[in-house]
Amino acid sequence: MPEAADLHSQRIQAQDDPVELLYERGVTDGLPVVPPTEERVTRMLAATNRDPQEIIGEIGPNYGRASVEKIAINAVMAGCHPLYFPVVLAGVEAMCEEQFCIHGINVTTFSATPMAIINGPMRHEIGINCGHNALGHGFRANATIGRALRLIIINIGGAKPHEITKATMGHPAQYTFCVGENEEDSPWEPLHVEKGYTADQSTITLFGGHSPMQINDHASRSAEQLALSLGWTMAALWNHKNYPLFSDSVLVVGPEHAKTFGQDGWSKNDLRQFLYEKIRRPLRELRPGVNGGEGVGVSMLRTPKKDREPPTDDTLFPKFPKAENIVIIVAGGTAGRFSAAVQGWAGFDAGSRITTKEIKK
Repeated sequence: MPEAADLHSQRIQAQDDPVELLYERGVTDGLPVVPPTEERVTRMLAATNRDPQEIIGEIGPNYGRASVEKIAINAVMAGCHPLYFPVVLAGVEAMCEEQFCIHGINVTTFSATPMAIINGPMRHEIGINCGHNALGHGFRANATIGRALRLIIINIGGAKPHEITKATMGHPAQYTFCVGENEEDSPWEPLHVEKGYTADQSTITLFGGHSPMQINDHASRSAEQLALSLGWTMAALWNHKNYPLFSDSVLVVGPEHAKTFGQDGWSKNDLRQFLYEKIRRPLRELRPGVNGGEGVGVSMLRTPKKDREPPTDDTLFPKFPKAENIVIIVAGGTAGRFSAAVQGWAGFDAGSRITTKEIKK
């Protein structure tokens, strides 16, 4: 266990209320934070074997150096229990991967934020909520792990609103956005197994997304009906004329909806492929000025490529660029036929790509 004397961070003596002092120093997310005393930070660091001065990576936009010690300080301020610290460390590792493009996520006007998805046995070991109210409040692990990532973005990455961060609207998920996959109530293999990990490994996956849009369908009783309902609701992501999206999307399927797909024998890939093939609109409906909107996505495709014919008014454009750009997880409670969709920020090589890291104790 590290000693307090081994900590390299600046010591600050609070003459009065330490909570108010931290507000004055601009190191909060707008809510009160837990004062990071030497004792608390030392306890947090004891949860890992990593050297406190090890640099996990650099966090944009200011490219601050994220040492294990600095990460621990922010985890304390977020209210994390030391048991959560390996999850936070893995989240920062994912955040620092070039493909995740944390710089872009932190400066875009789109209000993007890292959505953290937890898989594997660690969910139960630390009390991650995967069931009822999975995307909501009430659970320390979900709330503080997501919040720790946000504080790290602010205090190490330098992404502060009204300064470098220029999100036009913002949204509450920017305080914290962490969910566990409800693997036990899913008919499908979990996300981390899809990505090549074993079921007994634990992972954190980061997705650069916006706030979730809840989808209510208590009527559909077949996989096809339900898929069309979910898909045509997702057709409004970004805007109703943005075909195709220029990002990934996350579909959070509620357990009751997942049961419908499972009963009809649909796999995740079946659902992805169906949404890709069926959620399409003709160019005549997507042109700028028709039914409002700019037709942003289609405007990028109006110049024909050498290997295809120029589009006509009857050409159908998919909402989703490819089937594999739809990320599917199961989360939420078993009472209520609800799902949710999370639209992504700019994807592919020019934007952010979903990133997974193993959680190591």
